[in-house]
Order: sequence, then C-alpha cells, then structure tokens
Amino acid sequence: MRIFIDMDDVIADAVGRFLEWYDRDFGKLYTREELAGTRLYNIVPELNRQMVKQYPFHQDFFKELPVIENSVEVIKELNDRFEIFIASAAMEFPYSLDHKNAWLDKHFPFIPWKRRIFCGDKSVLRGDVLIDDHDFNLSVFQGRPIMFSSCHNLNDTKYERVNNWLEVKKLFANEK
Repeated sequence: MRIFIDMDDVIADAVGRFLEWYDRDFGKLYTREELAGTRLYNIVPELNRQMVKQYPFHQDFFKELPVIENSVEVIKELNDRFEIFIASAAMEFPYSLDHKNAWLDKHFPFIPWKRRIFCGDKSVLRGDVLIDDHDFNLSVFQGRPIMFSSCHNLNDTKYERVNNWLEVKKLFANEK
C-alpha cells in the first residue's frame, strides 16, 4: 500500500508557529480553541491580516517547526509495512524547501529523499491513501482521502477523519 502524508499541520506544527509569531509581533497569544473552524488571519484585527498571511513566505517560518505528537513513532511503524511518501505542496513557499528537507532529515531520517515529494499540486499523486489537512488536496486525490484534524478543518465533514497519530496507527493496524 502506498500512503502519502502531508507535512504542515499533519506532522509539523505550522499552526503553533502562526500563534507564536503573532504573539511575538502583536503581543496577543491566541489559542487553538479560538481557531476552531477557521484560520488565524480570519480572527485577528483586519489591520494585521495581511502580515499574518505573509508569515509562511518568510525565510524562517518553516525552520524547526515542532513535530506533531506521536507522528515519528507511528510513521516509522507504518514505514516498516507500507510504502510511505511525504508529500508537501512546498512550491507555494519557496523558502520552505531547504527547511522542510532538513526538518525531515532530522525528525524522519528513515524516509529517504526518493520518498519526499515537494510539489505544487497534489492531484499528481498516485497511490492508495493521502493523509492531509486540506480539502483542496484531498478532493483531487484519486485514492482514499483521510483528513487529519487541524484547527481550520474542524467543521469539514466530507472525509474520513483522524484526530491524531494514535488514531492513524489504529486505523491501519489490520492493513497489510
């Protein structure tokens, strides 16, 4: 079985970076609960929205993002049984490529470079499963789309959903 796994907000905590940087820049620390069903730029004062939208284009935004809990251990187990690829739409953020690759080297060294896909459009992916946090990626995937819960997608009910990596582990426990 070939499984594609997204990076941001699936294995790397980009939401945490948005919250951290907003607090740094504006002195207000929003919580993940305040982001339920939306994105940070939708709830901040209008004056700050454009700056928040530009965060991922900053050279250091993707540098050393925190790892999503249990992702390393579960993906390592899945990698022993399945063909695992990391698939990130990194082309949208040119500065992210080097940081994402270095991040994978550090936290997921068991995923070789040949199984790291940095693309612009995930409709090119051909496999059995895509675990992603975005409808626009899941909707164009030809295999089994699985939505990984993140603040912004909590109201989306179109897809099979997992809330964390222990649920992913359980979901694939009997698969071969």
